[in-house]
Amino acid sequence: MKVLTPAERLIVAADYRPPLGLAVGGEGRKWVRSKVLSLADSLKGTGVYIKVNSALRACGYDLISEIRSRGLRVFADLKLYDIGETLSTDGVLLCEEAPELLTVVCSTGKVAMQALKKEFLYTEVLGVTILTSVTQEEANRTYSFAVLKDSVCMFARNATDAGMDGIICAATEIELVRKSINDWMTINTPAIRPTWAIVPGDDQNPDRIMTPFKAIKAGADRIVVGRPIVQSKNPYDAAMRTIDEIASASA
Repeated sequence: MKVLTPAERLIVAADYRPPLGLAVGGEGRKWVRSKVLSLADSLKGTGVYIKVNSALRACGYDLISEIRSRGLRVFADLKLYDIGETLSTDGVLLCEEAPELLTVVCSTGKVAMQALKKEFLYTEVLGVTILTSVTQEEANRTYSFAVLKDSVCMFARNATDAGMDGIICAATEIELVRKSINDWMTINTPAIRPTWAIVPGDDQNPDRIMTPFKAIKAGADRIVVGRPIVQSKNPYDAAMRTIDEIASASA
């Protein structure tokens, strides 16, 4: 298993939505790009990961090298989903920038996940089990198992069989997922909410969130924190406060 520093265990989600009226003539994309790079500038040299998804699709893969030039690692959270040939092509196009982390949706299947992974030497490819916003009721309608955690573990096993490097799941599912995957695979957990942050209109399932301290104690290798840091008046201070919490949980 990888030995990660507290900073390397923090992924900051650079999720920005352009204000109304800017999504015309490319102005929205320009605004989002500037916000992502401004966040990267504020976190320069900390050694954390910056997670980009919508911004990466809108602004292009060059954004990866721009973020990395600030001394940061990049998590391309594209949640790729397609047939094997298409995911192989995605891999060929992405490997030029070689993001440190990349996501693929587990339900795309073993063959497709393997085709994607084959194109990368150094990128850690993570299988996304079930989005942390999904509730038990939604899982009942969508997946074959009545218990949401059973579905998460099924997808985690699929990712393991496909040779993925790690898993994306809720922190509340870490213990079960760890039993379903190889010891060397990483567990990466979104929906992390520090006790000192309130997220207005939070869209995460409250039954599947956890604090940074508790997530690390539960066995998360990395945690994803978005709005509590990104919407803070001082993202650097919020990130460092989170890193300190990770360090205290790791001690």
